[in-house]
Amino acid sequence: MQTTNGITVCVETVYLADESNPRADYYAFGYHISIENGSPYTVQLLRRRWLIHDATGRQRVVNGDGVIGVQPIINPGGIHAYSSWCEMPTEIGRMSGVYIMLREQDGVEFEVVIPEFLFITPGKLN
Repeated sequence: MQTTNGITVCVETVYLADESNPRADYYAFGYHISIENGSPYTVQLLRRRWLIHDATGRQRVVNGDGVIGVQPIINPGGIHAYSSWCEMPTEIGRMSGVYIMLREQDGVEFEVVIPEFLFITPGKLN
């Protein structure tokens, strides 16, 4: 969980065994994110930037508009939640990033930190 400018981002992850194929070095992970607006301003999530790292040290950067096809408006005290997924070529990986938000009151854009979260296949760390 991380709070930036009154916006709190929480992330939960899950390994998607039915979508993965370890023999082909293909591991699918799901994640659920909730974005809570604890600020006194109405905000809109305009864009996102992800940094995705696998266990070999490779990094991918993903930029895009909104999240899962929407640019949600979040009122003070409101929450926007969504689920998505990411594929990895390794059993362990991590993601972090930022949301670019617009404060509707004055048109100011600002970044909200998405805290780093891990993808780990079950049993990998045992």
